Amino acid sequence: MGFFDNINDKVARSAVGRWFRLDGSGHPLQRPGSKFTTELRAGTVTAASMIYIIAVNASILSDSGGPCVCESTPDDPICAVNTAYNLYLADGSTSAISLISTFLMGSLANLPLGLAPGLGVNAFFAYSQVGFNGTGIISYGEALAAVFLEGLLFFVLTIFGLRQWMVRLLPRSIVLAISAGIGLFLTIIGLSSSGLGVIAGAASTPLELAGCPAEYQSDLGTGACASHVLQNPTVWLGALLGGLVTAILMQYRVKGALLYGIVLVSIVSWPRPTAVTQFPHTPLGDDNFAFFKQVVSARGFSLLGPKNVDWSAYSNGKVWVALISFLYVDLLDTTGTMTAMARQASLYSETERDFEGSSVGFLVDSICIAFSGVFFGCSPCTPFVESASGIAEGGATGLTAITTAFWFFISIFFAPLLSNIPAWATGSVLIIVGSMMMSSAVDINWDFYGDSIPAFVCLALIPFTYNISYGIIAGLCIFIVMHNIPLLLGQLSPRLLPPGWDTLKEPYNISAMVQSQAQHGTTGFKLLLPPWMRKLTSGNRRFWEYTPEEIESHLEGKRHALAKADAAKEYRQRERDEMRGKVDLSVGVHDVERSSGSEHRSHDDKNEAIMFAPQPERGSTPHDDKSDAVMFAPQPLRK
Repeated sequence: MGFFDNINDKVARSAVGRWFRLDGSGHPLQRPGSKFTTELRAGTVTAASMIYIIAVNASILSDSGGPCVCESTPDDPICAVNTAYNLYLADGSTSAISLISTFLMGSLANLPLGLAPGLGVNAFFAYSQVGFNGTGIISYGEALAAVFLEGLLFFVLTIFGLRQWMVRLLPRSIVLAISAGIGLFLTIIGLSSSGLGVIAGAASTPLELAGCPAEYQSDLGTGACASHVLQNPTVWLGALLGGLVTAILMQYRVKGALLYGIVLVSIVSWPRPTAVTQFPHTPLGDDNFAFFKQVVSARGFSLLGPKNVDWSAYSNGKVWVALISFLYVDLLDTTGTMTAMARQASLYSETERDFEGSSVGFLVDSICIAFSGVFFGCSPCTPFVESASGIAEGGATGLTAITTAFWFFISIFFAPLLSNIPAWATGSVLIIVGSMMMSSAVDINWDFYGDSIPAFVCLALIPFTYNISYGIIAGLCIFIVMHNIPLLLGQLSPRLLPPGWDTLKEPYNISAMVQSQAQHGTTGFKLLLPPWMRKLTSGNRRFWEYTPEEIESHLEGKRHALAKADAAKEYRQRERDEMRGKVDLSVGVHDVERSSGSEHRSHDDKNEAIMFAPQPERGSTPHDDKSDAVMFAPQPLRK
């Protein structure tokens, strides 16, 4: 047993290992394949993928002016050139709230998620509500009051289990589409100016090829090019050293492949006199390089705290409009992201339609949203889809999140280094992780249009609207229409039901979902309560602990998922074997005999190779077998 194996074994057998349910800890819900050193590496990859938020969030929120008071002058009525507006909302507040929220998510909920002020919602906060330098419809203090109240409302919703029910009520195909849609979302981020810079917005088309040097860009904000497309050396550095090398390392199952690519590209990009430098000889490059050379730099927190919140804001109707906007965006965004990440980490249970740690995870999320507004002067905190990069590296427990939190702590003091990881260093990693997440699209029920069309709309709109919640809303609306109109017509006459309504459509029954929550004879309204509240009302004062029945239910969900993954693996292997047989037949009969070790296979044998492994309680028609094959395709990003 090697050095690292000894460390993994000792940690797994300790109280730490049992709390985080590491593999080998003896916990009944231990997470297969989770190792201490793997979690550390995965958390570092997540941090490297997320660290850009420090600079990006600072840039966006500083445009609101923050708590600074604008001293207007006739020449500068909105302090457009007042440097004081850029001194506060920066690395300190973003790093601090990211550190606290990510640490709590890992230590309490045991989920491998990184949290930070969300992109999109921070722009809505800064530009649509507060406005540039405070010229918007509500003040900075009023916006913080709305964020704080949003966190409190989410806390109440979570206490009564309503956010968990939202996860359960999402149709299966929509859940799968969210995961695949986030994969495409990561891909667009990796291809855009936030990554490799290969694509940019255009006037005549939604997107166009980019990747030109800065002097040939027609729009410095989007990276659109006037000429010299794909001639920026940083594009090829990120694509080849950061992408191709990483992909080859992953093909050879090299541990830490995602991290190696980020580190290599960053090291190559930091020296200044090169064509791929992070610090070109421009005013902005000079400022960044001067900041980079400081190595250690910490900002104070004197401007943070409840003193910035305008507690009288709730008498302003516009604040309530902003609150409603924050609520629906964050509710759908957080629910979709956490569900998709839990599925990728093999923590989602098909039988319970929920994931491990959901109750505590949603509570942590709501508390940190409130903290964002009242203590840190930021837009709402949210789980980041970049967490998928750490999960792809093998992260499955809260130790991944705690490691990410450690790097956010380091970033408070070493912001000059960590905030200058080039975008092209992480772009390829996001694309690779996006490709992994697309595997869930295979499981969508493509055999019934009422399931497949809403799922596809959800999958497509998440990346193309650059917003997870918009995709979920569109998919759910179409799902409701396409399922309820036939249902109403079927009440008039069963002949009006579309083909496949009773055979191909995925079952979706809210009453059955509610009844599936019944435990220990629980009936009536208690079925709608979260598990901890049902236990408390039943006299179980240790309501935070799993009961044997709950443990068995979780294990059953894992066994179900494992059986599906094994069956899908067997099916794919048989399909590959069949393809090899056909290729060999084109060469010669003797090649087939040598490769297979047998004589010509009969027609029945060929059919058997294509057919999917038999499943209990499934239909016996060829179409049903085909549906099984699609349905049982692989889920995980697990190693």
